[in-house]
Amino acid sequence: MINTERMTEHVMDLIRIDSPSRREKEVALRLEKEMKDLGAECFYDDAGDKVNGNVGNLIVRLKGNKSDAPPFFLSAHMDTVGPGEGIKPRVENGIIKSDGTTILGSDDKSGVAVIVEVLRTLKEQNMPHGDIEIAFTICEEVGLLGAKHIDISKFRSSYGIVLDSSTPSRLVLRCPSAVKMEFTVHGLEAHAGVCPENGLSAIKIASEAIAGMKLGRIDDITTANIGIIHGGRATNIIPNLVKAVGEARSHSEESLKAQVDHMRQCFHDAVSGYEVTIHDDLSLEGTVRVATLEEKIDRSYDRMDVPPGSVPARLVETAVANLGHKIEHHTSGGGCDANYFNKMGVECVNLGTGMYDLHTVNEYLVLEEFYRCSEIVLEAVKLNALNIK
Repeated sequence: MINTERMTEHVMDLIRIDSPSRREKEVALRLEKEMKDLGAECFYDDAGDKVNGNVGNLIVRLKGNKSDAPPFFLSAHMDTVGPGEGIKPRVENGIIKSDGTTILGSDDKSGVAVIVEVLRTLKEQNMPHGDIEIAFTICEEVGLLGAKHIDISKFRSSYGIVLDSSTPSRLVLRCPSAVKMEFTVHGLEAHAGVCPENGLSAIKIASEAIAGMKLGRIDDITTANIGIIHGGRATNIIPNLVKAVGEARSHSEESLKAQVDHMRQCFHDAVSGYEVTIHDDLSLEGTVRVATLEEKIDRSYDRMDVPPGSVPARLVETAVANLGHKIEHHTSGGGCDANYFNKMGVECVNLGTGMYDLHTVNEYLVLEEFYRCSEIVLEAVKLNALNIK
């Protein structure tokens, strides 16, 4: 029913357009033209201004041909992680992959391409559908910022599908809450070869804090990571400043708080154990200098927990059954734009598009699953038009 050859060519064209977070304008302009060619209304919101990007979220409305059908929401994000510039996609044995020097960018160009193909098929075959509302978002990969700053009042839909997961054999209903943490350790610089005893190494202090942390898989529903460390200027200088940036995620608010408190305590304990007395010619007693800590704790996003009996879940499950496939409910360890949409009152499930090994140069897109995802979304839109939920 869908045009698989066109889908493949389209997703590869999108992948070739560089769109790192905050620089999605070129791909947004391409999508705007494609949507207007289908007769859709398009506009941009001000999310780009709020996150210092070069374009906002692209909001699309395609008027339905069945006036009594409820509106339906679809979304995918336009930005990609790095290394994601100059991507050279190629098809091999039923998959699309890069040349190995970059990520592929199927996260989430595949979701974008699914939405475009669904709309093209609806128009070409004059299939019944209600109004379709689309959010092509920015800056998902840097904290779901496009979804965070979207004006949800621009949409009439009360439910829909986000296309930003791996396999269409799983339907993501639950995603965790997340907290971002920035710890800045202030030590005391000194010459590392002449008077190291006069210094307080911020690198050593931060290392002790991190070494004492529980990181990785904390329990079945909680994870934690320190992902960025900056510090030091030269090998002959005791470093006086280190910044460590990390996160914690959990499906339990209690577990999340406990993990954040634990990571904070590790830094406070490490810092409290360091001081040095500096003597000079004017003071026999010397001056006591201590290490200090700055911390910034920010809520990244709240968890989503969509009931299995929700309208979007039932629509997807019925669509899958009609097409002769199977699907299971899934709890994810990653966040997605659906976290924010659900919080804002648009109940969304997250359906996979066939993308794997995300955020690595080994990323690949399975074409059979990519096509299957499109068929599922198309069938769900048709069912929605018939008010079959």
